[in-house]
Amino acid sequence: MRKLRIVTDSSSDIQALQYADFAYSPMKLIAGEREFVDSESLNVDEMVDFFGQYKGISRSSCPNVADWLEAFGEADDILCVTITSALSGSYNTACAAKSVYEAENEGKRVFVLDILSTGPESLLIIQKLEEYARSGMPYEEICEQITQYRQKTGLVFMLKSLRDLSNNGRVSPLIARIVKMAGICLVGKASDEGTLDILHKCRGEARSLKLVEEILEELGRKEARVSIGHCQNEPAALRLKDMIQKKFRKAEIEIYSLRGLCSFYAEKGGLLVGFEKV
Repeated sequence: MRKLRIVTDSSSDIQALQYADFAYSPMKLIAGEREFVDSESLNVDEMVDFFGQYKGISRSSCPNVADWLEAFGEADDILCVTITSALSGSYNTACAAKSVYEAENEGKRVFVLDILSTGPESLLIIQKLEEYARSGMPYEEICEQITQYRQKTGLVFMLKSLRDLSNNGRVSPLIARIVKMAGICLVGKASDEGTLDILHKCRGEARSLKLVEEILEELGRKEARVSIGHCQNEPAALRLKDMIQKKFRKAEIEIYSLRGLCSFYAEKGGLLVGFEKV
């Protein structure tokens, strides 16, 4: 019997699966000579507090080919999910690792999916992969079905700071400075190209949460699965959950604390929301 494994980078915020063989390759967050590895041993709160006070340039680092090969292990059929290629090199190194793995292991297969997103949306996709694998669905059909499912998921965000996104060239430094000086919250979504699409700039968390709810009401499915990841802001996540449940009474909603990479970019107070589309 062929061994199937689900593999991802740590942007998915998942460290284990109950019903499928699983491995992840950690991203790294770097500030000068200090390095935070986004693994199960990372103290995320300590990391967030450190970067909140750090004045220098920080950056993230994706898994290299050797890291991916280690995560692939000795599986026969691998389903690999990566953070958006528009914001990271993780997808490219995973594809390079796929070529090496298949060349060195005749008959073994690696499917690499660029989800064009991150965090809670990635979590939904991996949970769906676990469902497919547990059901006994053939490998080729899983690859086809998960590609279709990815087109039916989305990501909405509320951010209170853009410092680390600016440091890494993800957004304009000018916009980041304006957000900081004016105390503005940004609300937006992951675009179809996997970039950050800022839709609204507003003052106050309450207004920001209302805008997130409106985007979900416009794009989301009534019986949708929704995953709310927060960076040291559980009260806002709980308020948003309550707002969503009033509109989508059959929605299945989970709340969790973002792990290292997503906390690094969401920064303190930020929310990332993965959801199933109409």
